[in-house]
Amino acid sequence: MNYETVIGIEIHCELKTKTKMFSGAPVSFGAVANSCVNEIDLGHPGTMPCVNKEAVRLAIMAATALHCEIDPLVKFDRKNYYYSDLPKGFQITQQFHPIGSGGYVEIETDEGKKQIRLNRIHMEEDTAKQFHNEEGTLIDFNRAGTPLVEIVSEADMRSGKEAAAYVEKLRSILNYLGVSDVKMEEGSMRCDVNISLREAGSTVFGVKTEIKNLNSIANVSKAVDYEVERQKEILEQGGTIIQETRRFDEAQKATVSMRKKEGNVDYKYFPEPNIPPIRLAADWIADIQAHLPELPDQRKARYQSEYGLNDYDAGVLVNNRELAEFYDEVCAHTSEYKLAANWTIVELTAALNKLNVKPENNPCNPLHLAEMLQMIKEGTISSKQAKIVFEEIMQGKDPKQVVAEKGMKQMSDGDELLKLVNEVLDNNPKSIEDFKNGKDRAVGFLVGQVMKASKGTANPAMTNQLIKQELAKR
Repeated sequence: MNYETVIGIEIHCELKTKTKMFSGAPVSFGAVANSCVNEIDLGHPGTMPCVNKEAVRLAIMAATALHCEIDPLVKFDRKNYYYSDLPKGFQITQQFHPIGSGGYVEIETDEGKKQIRLNRIHMEEDTAKQFHNEEGTLIDFNRAGTPLVEIVSEADMRSGKEAAAYVEKLRSILNYLGVSDVKMEEGSMRCDVNISLREAGSTVFGVKTEIKNLNSIANVSKAVDYEVERQKEILEQGGTIIQETRRFDEAQKATVSMRKKEGNVDYKYFPEPNIPPIRLAADWIADIQAHLPELPDQRKARYQSEYGLNDYDAGVLVNNRELAEFYDEVCAHTSEYKLAANWTIVELTAALNKLNVKPENNPCNPLHLAEMLQMIKEGTISSKQAKIVFEEIMQGKDPKQVVAEKGMKQMSDGDELLKLVNEVLDNNPKSIEDFKNGKDRAVGFLVGQVMKASKGTANPAMTNQLIKQELAKR
């Protein structure tokens, strides 16, 4: 039997605010346990929540960028359940009135562009973090009350590859917006994937399993692919899929059961009584929407139209915001856009990897790289020499100074170079004979001899041209 995979994803993303969603306690990843928490976060009797205006602004930015319809009436609800990481015994969320409804994320697939529809995006508070060991469970309340947006997709994805592309695209958009640092490895962006199989052609959903807290885009793809094969094997053997929550074990490269679900949990939602409805001013929303930063698709289109980059180069640059911003700074000082892209994508990335430095901590001065590229274009230095200069640039040195100190100025004087070419030809009569006998590689050998004689300073293009010119005369 042929099966169709059906995938929906819920993303929890911490917003980049200085304080909590409903309190003035600071938000600080990696701080000493239980040092960033106050009475409101702990649910002490008599405490009253106060909505973080900045969190609302960031949520509007995210919802707008994801093409959602904004609800100007902000309402919160209580999600009632007891767990040790939820000190109040309930979570404040937006069950009935999400800040954004509808929307979509556009991804690239093997068949072309595909829109993954969104159901909603809503604000809520995060829970505390638990640490399990042999002695028991420890709780750090620093995360409790951190502002979140939950982004819920429709079940529009059909493979692990599509699921990974969706998470990657969403992560990129939120990163460009600056609403979150989207560090999956730190838990500021967490991914829950719902997967089910159904007979090909059917419109009825199968029994789903939920894979919780996937912490990397690579694991999204791996977890989905494994789970699809697991469910397919069960169905082909005549078994029944159980509705359950699972986790992905990286060591086993398999999903593992955490708990079964007998049915939908009744959280007994009701309007949060301590937060009255808030009517957002239309001009405030409009101002937020009018000042959104450039998003990945917009930047990619600009790179192709203004800088003449191909789809691949533009895509590679845009995939890393810090790298793209560096490239823009380089292009502000040079018109060698393609050359700048090549050096940024290949040489700079390799240098950063070698130094184990992230793009946001890039030591390379964009002006220095632009000046070096101009030297290559003008023939002052060769591409080979440029790699030596670039190593010095990565240490903060001025390229002009490096060239002067190392005596690397390329020989581009026609008369001087012609004299050197003829000397090489006079000393290599056999290569001349080889060339006349149709052995074109002789030219390459002669170019190499000129480069050797000039200690690498001869302009390669001019050298090649002059050698061919002089060979024709002999």
